[in-house]
Formats: sequence, C-alpha cells, structure tokens
Amino acid sequence: MAAKEPLVITAKDEMRKWSRKMRSQGKSIGLVPTMGYLHQGHLSLIQEAHKHSHLIVVSIYVNPGQFSPSEDLSTYPSDLHGDMLKLKSVPGGVDVVFCPKNLYDYNNDSDEMQKNKNGNENLGAGGGDGNGVVSCVEEKGSVHETWVRVERLEKGLCGKSRPVFFRGVATIVTKLFHIVEPDVAVFGKKDYQQWRIIQRMVRDLDFAIEIVGSEITRDSDGLALSSRNVHLSPEERQKALSISRSLSKAKAAAKEGQVKCRELKDSAILTITQAGGRIDYAEIVDQENLKSVEEIKGPVVFCIAAWFGKVRLIDNMEIDI
Repeated sequence: MAAKEPLVITAKDEMRKWSRKMRSQGKSIGLVPTMGYLHQGHLSLIQEAHKHSHLIVVSIYVNPGQFSPSEDLSTYPSDLHGDMLKLKSVPGGVDVVFCPKNLYDYNNDSDEMQKNKNGNENLGAGGGDGNGVVSCVEEKGSVHETWVRVERLEKGLCGKSRPVFFRGVATIVTKLFHIVEPDVAVFGKKDYQQWRIIQRMVRDLDFAIEIVGSEITRDSDGLALSSRNVHLSPEERQKALSISRSLSKAKAAAKEGQVKCRELKDSAILTITQAGGRIDYAEIVDQENLKSVEEIKGPVVFCIAAWFGKVRLIDNMEIDI
C-alpha cells in the first residue's frame, strides 16, 4: 500500500478553509501540535489522534514566543524533509501538515515595527513576564502584544526557570486552535505541566476541543524521547539515564510504602547529581493542580528537570498508590 501523501498548508486562511470544508462534510479533526524534528514519541501522538478523529492535522512550528533570548531557539533541531518521510510512515497517515512561516507576522508596516522596537525598553512594565523578561518575539520587535496565561499552573516546575515559556505555549496553542479548529488535540505527557496547562486553558476559555494526554514514549533503555536528545554526546546520554532510573526507583519505593516526598526527592537528586547531572528541579506534585505535596496520599506525579552538558531534559512518572 502506497504511503499517504499529506497536503502541506502554510497559510492560515487556507488551513482554516480546509478545516471548515472537512467539518461541513461531517468529518472530525484531530490536531497534533509539534515543533518538528519528529521522533517516535510524536508519531505515537498521531496514532493516538487516529483513535479520536477522522482526519489528522500535524502542525510543525518552532514557536519563538516560548523562548527567551538566552534559550536555545537558534539551535533547536530542524529537518522538515525527514519529518515528512516519517509522517508518511505512520499507520493511517496524516491528512495535513500545517507549517506556517511566522504566526506573529501581521503584515504591519515598518514604522509600527520600529515604534515597537523602541518601546521594548519598557517591556518590564507592560510586556514579558512582568519582571523585564521577554520572549524572542518581543525581543525582535514584533507588534504582537496579546498573550494567554494560565496563571497558577504556570508558576511552578518549568515555570520557575523559564518565566515566558508557558505564556508562549498557551498563546501559540490558542492561535493554532483558532486556525485549525480541531475537535481533538493530543499532547504528550512527557511535558506534563504543559498538558495540564492546556487542559485548564481549554476548560476556562470554553474551547469546544477535547484534550487527550498520551503516555511517554521511551527508548529501550528508558530515556524519554525528546528532540533535544540529539544534542547529547554518547557519554551524556548514558548519564541522562539516571533520570528515568531515579523516577522508577521512587515509584517502586512509594508502592512499597515510602510516602515521604522529601526522602524520595533526595534519593533521586543524589542519583542524578552523582551521574553528572545538574538539577533544575525535582518535585512531587498533585496530578491535577500541580501543587507540591509532602506525603503521598493520592495520585501524584514526580517531575524532574536536569541538565546534562548544555542540554536540559525533563521527565516524569505518575505514581498512584
């Protein structure tokens, strides 16, 4: 059977027109948002989307709104040709690949762009995260000024060290929802906080979209799949296995009655630092509200972010006892 050739759409209006035409024919649409450089984890999201909808749209867009100028936007891996080949290999195929060039370009004239650049000096008072931290969108002088925030859920975990990240994620997902108009959207649970933030945003803003969380895909040795793994040296990759191993150890200990979170976190931190990692955070939080807990009494998730070399990795494991 020949591989399914997806339709490639780059324009917002064309994407919206296609979706509305399909929905008028009674077809449901599933969206899988990605930043490209696809791996098996992304492909598993597509397979999950097939369970919930007739047609599949995969977006490929590296969102500058979720990166601060000091982060790795310029080095984020990209391989559109390779991505297209992988998408053709997915059972059931993909109907549309939406890969816009710039979702923050509103065809404003250069005078307004220059005015906005000059105004960036005061972004601490009216832009960024309120503390003078801005995204790459603002840093480049874009006229975009509307942002979506899920104020409480974005504060902890990754939000502590990446203050513009979830504001950028919530905003670009909102834009994609308005452009693609899906019935279902699938997000990976590896980015656990992101998944919960999008769930809450959809609830609070009354989007008529079902948000599906898909389980983490791991390599055979346990490392959670990530597009950033390509930047790990062989030695760093081996050391990074300490993250998943420490999570598995903590889950097993909790099942055996060790429910004091301080001891579980200390053990994981020790394992990772001894392997050469640098901890960003190691937190055990409630699965729904992401509040830190001191003792496991219900469903929690153990979330870890750690650096190996110049690569920041995140992973998590749900614990239900």
